[in-house]
Amino acid sequence: MGSKKDIQHRIVTAFQRPLNRVVRRLPGHQLLETTGRVSGQPRITPIGGRRTGDQFWLVSEFGERSQYVRNIMADNRVRVRLHGRWHSGVAHLVHDDDPRARLRALPRYNSAAVRAVGTDLLTIRVDLEA
Repeated sequence: MGSKKDIQHRIVTAFQRPLNRVVRRLPGHQLLETTGRVSGQPRITPIGGRRTGDQFWLVSEFGERSQYVRNIMADNRVRVRLHGRWHSGVAHLVHDDDPRARLRALPRYNSAAVRAVGTDLLTIRVDLEA
């Protein structure tokens, strides 16, 4: 039997997978493109975060258990789609940041969802290229 975190992770990701397939096709949504650590193929994940200057900040609800975070750990070169335009960048896991405080500075609805379902919050900073 899995832990409560394992069960919550499985339930949430089972719900998110089909929803994400639809959301990533809709215009205007923020997307993160990573390179699959096994396949080498582009992997696109709907995200919620905020651009601040040449950085984009987001919080993963399942930390290093999230597939996109595991992809970042294998290859931190990413792309972020903001307002319909793709931006290349380098992602960094920011373990010493307070993800709950960070969520207060990010878009409200996404932050509320991350807080509600997240078990291992982890801040991610993407340094965007010019």
